[in-house]
Amino acid sequence: MDTTDPLVDLPPAEVFAHCLTDEGLARLRSLLDSGRYEVRAPEEAALLVVAWLLRAGEADAAAGLVEELRPHAHEVRFAPRPAGLPSPGPELVHRRTVGEAAALLERRGPDAAVEAQREALTVWRPYEDELLAHWRREDAHGPQWTADGALLLERYRSLAAAHTRCTGHLDPKSNAAVLRGALEEAVAGRAPSPRAAGLLRHAVDSMTTKREKARPPYLERPGHHELAALVRRRLSAHPVDRGLPEDAVAALVGPVTAEESRESGLPAGTVIPPAVREIAAGVLDAPVEVLLERGTIPSAEVLAELAPRLIATYDARGYADAPLRTLIGAVHRASRSRYRSHWSHAYHAPASELPWVRAVERWHRDGPAARARAALTWLTETSLAAFPGTGLPVLLVYTLSGVADRAELPTPLLTEPFANDFSGAASPRLLDAARHAAELLRGTVYERYYGVDFAALRDTAEADDREGFGRLCAERAGRPVLVPQPSHWRPRPALTTDQAVMEQARILTTCNLATLVREAGIAPGPGWAALARAAFTEATAPAATAKRTARAWRHLLFHLSLCERTEQSLVLAWIDVEAARLPARAAARIAMPLAQLRLVA
Repeated sequence: MDTTDPLVDLPPAEVFAHCLTDEGLARLRSLLDSGRYEVRAPEEAALLVVAWLLRAGEADAAAGLVEELRPHAHEVRFAPRPAGLPSPGPELVHRRTVGEAAALLERRGPDAAVEAQREALTVWRPYEDELLAHWRREDAHGPQWTADGALLLERYRSLAAAHTRCTGHLDPKSNAAVLRGALEEAVAGRAPSPRAAGLLRHAVDSMTTKREKARPPYLERPGHHELAALVRRRLSAHPVDRGLPEDAVAALVGPVTAEESRESGLPAGTVIPPAVREIAAGVLDAPVEVLLERGTIPSAEVLAELAPRLIATYDARGYADAPLRTLIGAVHRASRSRYRSHWSHAYHAPASELPWVRAVERWHRDGPAARARAALTWLTETSLAAFPGTGLPVLLVYTLSGVADRAELPTPLLTEPFANDFSGAASPRLLDAARHAAELLRGTVYERYYGVDFAALRDTAEADDREGFGRLCAERAGRPVLVPQPSHWRPRPALTTDQAVMEQARILTTCNLATLVREAGIAPGPGWAALARAAFTEATAPAATAKRTARAWRHLLFHLSLCERTEQSLVLAWIDVEAARLPARAAARIAMPLAQLRLVA
């Protein structure tokens, strides 16, 4: 398909006028049907919406949108650009764009240690072999031997100037240095001293014995930076501000082809290393569930970075018409693009408030609040199911908090900081979260394990006793309520400075999980029992730190407390079996928490 833009050289006003002609509208309808268009900035979708409205029989709405756009038509391009690939559907998302992946690959330089070892074995080892062979020649000290020795010494000086990664050859006590020093004396016509002759014989014998040592296999392969450069060249064939479908990603990470071998000198069939494949695989356009399953989204923190994009694309799925779904998804993606006009920078409106998005609002299956609530529930459940021992990272909570406001959630989500730096009073949201935790978890394993009096905590929250809540957290952590500071500073509340006190606040509030269960009705697909098992696995992972283990254990207790009694018994029995299989170090790390869990359960 021809992807040249016939309007590329026209001023914005002429592009606007042309798109409203019969020919221009026919072209826009064709782009809508094929999906082969590129929306670099949100405003480039506006005339596509006009074409969609006309096709839907909404001539008045289309005319109203045109009149709203017309005052800006002389400075803003409202038309899309043709593209070789269809615009991805709203259910697809990518971790990074082609351009972002290329930039990461460009920063992959040579590994200094590996390249030094490679230089030692590919440059200096062959030279040392020649040096050794020279000393073992039968015509040693003859005229030809001396002339060849002079050439060897000259080549050493050239190699030393050109190859500076490896410095082993500079060691005067090395065998190669002994052979080289003796050769310099011989070429100069000086007889070696008895000590020098002994060192020479020892160096020759020692090097002869070591010549059979095998070269490490990874040094036979090209460096990661060379293969990263190859993948970067492959990426250069694709648009920089989008992801790629499965087949294109497979081609990106495939072995070196015969043609690439001829062009680059890399051995044909060389496999792209995992570290480089991981960067390139991040451009895959796929449902978030697929990205999670493949490890392309490896942590809750990475998921949090994608959260605004995920919420927007999830919202776009609510349009019944497929071309309109794809179009609104493109608008949401473009709202985070680096291609922004002066007009779109000045507009300052979220994508949902753009005139052309508002013009098709009534074709969405839900109202704004219901849409926000559905997105909030979906993303929270997705995060908990994928990372049950991690909870909701701070960045994700901030994103969800904005969605909760649009969803008209009765209780706002808790965000840090937990207290006011000046007054020291706990945040009102902290008390709201604590109240939900008290009402949800009273009488559960969670309450007994942590020794929380949730009835008293509920009274504190309902009385809006912020100072009392701060004192409770400090007392549970064995800390003063205020953290002492130098005399010219105000004391700061422990809820904002002391990690132990802040952790007690997290325990008492469950970091929004109780609020989301009660107010948003979250119920992760795998079920709370499966999440409890997964949290135990996270807590006992070989690489788990003390902080990571404590966090995973807190989530284990929360998930376990929401299980039915029969499910709890099954999970606890499973934990006992798994604990018996743990290595000694991991078993020792959880011995005390596990004993306490058995006691309270």
